[in-house]
Amino acid sequence: QVQLVESGGGLVQAGGSLRLSCAASGSIFSINSMGWYRQAPGKQRELVATITSGGRTNYADSVKGRFTISRDNAKNTVYLQMNSLKPEDTAVYYCNAYVVRTTGFGDDYWGQGTQVTVSS
Repeated sequence: QVQLVESGGGLVQAGGSLRLSCAASGSIFSINSMGWYRQAPGKQRELVATITSGGRTNYADSVKGRFTISRDNAKNTVYLQMNSLKPEDTAVYYCNAYVVRTTGFGDDYWGQGTQVTVSS
């Protein structure tokens, strides 16, 4: 069993900041990559940012310079620091991880999602 639990979402005024966290737990051997995706009503889920176990990052153009992804490998946790938030950032944010279990089996896992609402 592997579970991803997200936290840190909420309501914030435009220009404000939020920090999302996602902790993976279960029979984990390693996590090769982790990331954040978001989905606004009526839109497709889109990539926000990813980070590898080695710390290499990738960001959507729309969040570059405003969002920072990081991870604590020892805690199997990924973070998303969101600054200078805009109303268009409003969405449900989902944590994603490719997890190699202690059995040697690898699979893609998703968190339940956390709502981020940015008011104007």
